[in-house]
Amino acid sequence: MRIENISDVTEFFKIVDECKGRVELLTGEGDRLNLKSKLCQFLSMAQIFSRQDELHLELVASEEEDLKKIYEYLAVKNE
Repeated sequence: MRIENISDVTEFFKIVDECKGRVELLTGEGDRLNLKSKLCQFLSMAQIFSRQDELHLELVASEEEDLKKIYEYLAVKNE
């Protein structure tokens, strides 16, 4: 799932923390970050989400229900 326009990163990570499986952020450069890791969350907040339009970010979730939860969150935020 391609992601864009995450304005409230803290709230987004609350949703990620609620996920049961692995949630990863893929960048256009081929980086793969485990968003369930607090260290990766911190690094991505500081660096990646501030430039999300330039980086072509995608999310991958190991569980279908987690992907649905994230999709619903992003759909509501972008209305």
